[in-house]
Order: sequence, then C-alpha cells, then structure tokens
Amino acid sequence: MSKIPSVIFSLMIALYSLTTHSAVLSKPPIQLATQYQPDITVAEYLVSEKLDGVRGYWDGRQMLTRSGRKVVLPASFTLGFPEVAIDGELWLGRNQFEHISALVRRLDTSAEDWQQVKFMMFDLPDHPGTFVERYLAMQKWAEQTDPTHLQVIKQDTVATTEALFDRLDSVVNAGGEGLMLHFKQAHYAVGRSEYIVKLKPKYDAEAVVIGHTQGKGKYRGQLGALIVKTPAGIVFNIGSGFSDKQRENPPLIGSVITYQYLGLTQKGTPRFASFLRERPSQ
Repeated sequence: MSKIPSVIFSLMIALYSLTTHSAVLSKPPIQLATQYQPDITVAEYLVSEKLDGVRGYWDGRQMLTRSGRKVVLPASFTLGFPEVAIDGELWLGRNQFEHISALVRRLDTSAEDWQQVKFMMFDLPDHPGTFVERYLAMQKWAEQTDPTHLQVIKQDTVATTEALFDRLDSVVNAGGEGLMLHFKQAHYAVGRSEYIVKLKPKYDAEAVVIGHTQGKGKYRGQLGALIVKTPAGIVFNIGSGFSDKQRENPPLIGSVITYQYLGLTQKGTPRFASFLRERPSQ
C-alpha cells in the first residue's frame, strides 16, 4: 500500500477536526420573537426576564447555536439532560454576554470553564401543548435533573400594562436586558411569531424633523423639543437627549434623526422618546 503524502495527510486531519468539532450544521427549527406592541392584553401572557446570553438549542444529543454551530461541551455539563428538544439560553449571569459568547466559540474548553454556566430552558419545541403546558413540563424536567447546569426561566403573570413596565424598570435597574412575553395558549411555531414578544428598554428608529418648539426656563431662546414624523405618519415631540450645543443649533426641518424609545403607547406613539443623533446628509 502506498503511503499518503504527509501534506495531504495533514490536510485530511485538519479537515476532520474542522468538520467534527466546529462544523456548522443545519440551523435549528426555532421560534423567533416580535417586538412589543401596546394593543396586547398583558394578562394573557407569561412574562420572564430576557437573558443576555447565547441562544442554545439542545436537540436531545447535542447543543447547537441559533446559526447551527455545534457547541463543544464537556460531558459533565449535559449529564442527565433529557433526550428531548429544548430551546433555551446559555447564561453566565447579567452583563456577562461577552464572556459566554467567547466561551461558546471556543473548542478547547474544560469542565471548569463551564462550571458557572446555566442552560436556562424557556421552551420545548416538540411538545404539542400550549405554552402554559410546556412551562409545566419544563419545571418537571428541571426537578428531575441536577440544577447545576439545567434550570428553567421563571415565568409570571402580570395583570396590567402599568405593572408590566414596572417589572421592566425593575429588571433593567438590576442590570437585566428586558422582558419576554409568551402567549399562554400558543403552540410552538417555527419562525417569527406574534405570540412571543420581546420588550427591551430602548429601541432605535428614525423620523423626519418637521418643526421645533421653543425652550422654557434654562432653555429659553433655545430648542425645547423637535417635532418629528415617523415613516408611519405618527407625529410627536422629542424633548430630551440633546446637548447644549444641539439645543443652540438643532437639526434643521427636513433632516432625519435617530431616536431611542421604550415601547409604544396605546396610540402608537413612541414611549419616552429621546434624541440620539442626526443622520449625516448624503
């Protein structure tokens, strides 16, 4: 038998290592959230904290990222995990996204590296029941498994929109990212779903300046607020987020600005809108 040239052999080994350890498989069939809208009935949803980790999909045998890349985990991490599909979040704690993201991408990790990581369950893609039924099933799985690495994200009912935003403020003030809302009677549906909603403290959007209002008090003679119009035709004022220089020389009428806001009001107006920047002219 002829010998395989060393260069070709090395390439074969490298290719095998690549396909075995860091291969991108097909993307997992997951459900994706839509943004919060003010017309939902909050009490019909279960509410949980939106964790700032890395989306993980346990297919019963291995962990995949949202893009389909296999996560190299020590055997001790998944010991006792059920042989069912679980949608969840690989999480190290609040404000630890960069650390967990880097760990997920590594191929040479140890059990010690993963010691503090939790796989936080938030759904069971193959379960035929409603979200309430799936949540109960996840709680049972969590009770039957060592909680060192497998836990379920706590879900609560929130009665009113006011209570929802109070909850959001509490989570954000504690260093959290936002909230997730799951429609209680919804079944798991792959793709973008109106029955799973994310509510984060700030969204970015653009609007056209159509007017100015005069400032009062310390801002007398300067800009008080911009009157802006969104692409959907919503007109509202933005009175915060400006530097003193911007109040003296505000964006001109007709210019496009980017603003941040916290959800929408019942009328569809951006809630707590704040000026972010002016888009440079072309």
